[in-house]
Amino acid sequence: MQVTSYTFEAIGTHWQIDIPIETAPQTRTFLTNEIMSVINQFDKTYSRFRADSLVMSMAQQAGTYQLPQNALPLLTLYETLYQLTEGAFTPLIGQVLADAGYDEIYSLKPKKLTRPPAWKDILTYTHPVITLQKPALLDIGGAGKGYLIDLVGDVLKKNAIPFFCVDAGGDILYYTNNHEKLRVGLEHPANASQVIGIVEIFNQSICASAGNRRRWGKFHHIIDPRTLLSPQNILGTWVIAETGLLADALATCLFFVSPKTLLKKFAFSYVVVYQDYTYDVSKDFPGELFMK
Repeated sequence: MQVTSYTFEAIGTHWQIDIPIETAPQTRTFLTNEIMSVINQFDKTYSRFRADSLVMSMAQQAGTYQLPQNALPLLTLYETLYQLTEGAFTPLIGQVLADAGYDEIYSLKPKKLTRPPAWKDILTYTHPVITLQKPALLDIGGAGKGYLIDLVGDVLKKNAIPFFCVDAGGDILYYTNNHEKLRVGLEHPANASQVIGIVEIFNQSICASAGNRRRWGKFHHIIDPRTLLSPQNILGTWVIAETGLLADALATCLFFVSPKTLLKKFAFSYVVVYQDYTYDVSKDFPGELFMK
């Protein structure tokens, strides 16, 4: 199928959206405007890198805040995975990341780290209202980009686009109304110019997480709130799931818990590559690895 591509930068990453080339120009313009509106609203709600976001307001003052209607799947999954990972996957990790140097100015200069509060001690969420007992810097980076590609996909589905591929920095959502699968290369976690395998997806999302892209000193962008350290035993993870939200969240959680723990609750395929280049791959993995 011939496609036309729309590329842009947003939320700190490169985007490419492919849709059928026969899509009318006026439709493309409408879709572009609607997609950018969705992304901007998401960023203004959840970004801890812009002073005017809702998240930054929560960091300054305790209280009750109204979240967008589309927050329900995101916060519900966070709460479920918080329990399943024994607190490792938490939206309350924001101040830890900032103090480690992954702050709004990307200082990369660590300060003293303090464990984040427990969910039950500070946060209550009853959709669409979130209440903080104390100011807290939230961070939904463990699943946010995956969820945003879902929201972009919803725009395309709502407008009856029969085929699309949304790629945000390598996190992909693919949809088609025919039977054509999409082949995706798995980027080598230590060399972006190489792949370690190929996977095929069909009306699914594939998301990856690795410590090589955002690394400084002893930290990378994933920090375990229980140890205040970045896990070093895993080089990269890939998850294939029905939605970008689930794939992104589980790719992060695999740095904290075993796949078996997550498979008790969710259906997904995965690859985990460890520091010594051994790996764990699910039995239903729809592709092949080039590693011995």
